[in-house]
Amino acid sequence: MLQTDTLHPQTLGADLRALRKARGITLAELADTLGRSVGWLSQVERDLSEPSITDLRHIAASLDVPVSMLFGHAPAPAEEAGYVVRAAARRTIGSGAAGLVEELLSPDLTDDFEMVHSTFQPHSRIGEVVVRATQEVGYVISGKLDLVISGQGFTVNPGDSFRIRGEPFEWINPYDEPAVAIWVIAPPVY
Repeated sequence: MLQTDTLHPQTLGADLRALRKARGITLAELADTLGRSVGWLSQVERDLSEPSITDLRHIAASLDVPVSMLFGHAPAPAEEAGYVVRAAARRTIGSGAAGLVEELLSPDLTDDFEMVHSTFQPHSRIGEVVVRATQEVGYVISGKLDLVISGQGFTVNPGDSFRIRGEPFEWINPYDEPAVAIWVIAPPVY
């Protein structure tokens, strides 16, 4: 039987700490932004205190993540926690508003990277050019996707992969079928 990974448990507190650190925000800075004490925030990050829904909304806004990212910590069997994410237990991330449905494949956000399953709906497009301080690699599983990276256009097909290193990019799926890709993003952004 596998042991539970006690260094990187899949918890809300662990994810909050990882997101805060990935953004270079100190405990004191985030506590100040939230109008809360450092002690309270430290207890939340150590899963000793449970934030209210309002607190979660403020934390999500401060960390620039959708509040949905902070919900849905489906309990995994003890022997799988921190190791395995079952297909039915994936956490949906993002709003889906632009026609992009994303699910977190990583057990949590405590690693140096996150892995995301992305489904780009037919005839969808991101509404803006994205620039983030990340390195990202994607692999297309099915469908086709158009990418513009640093002003250069590409069409990626099943089996193709791509890399984005802090460059401005956008995606477009002008085709009649969904495009599905796996993205690895470092550091985690969700």
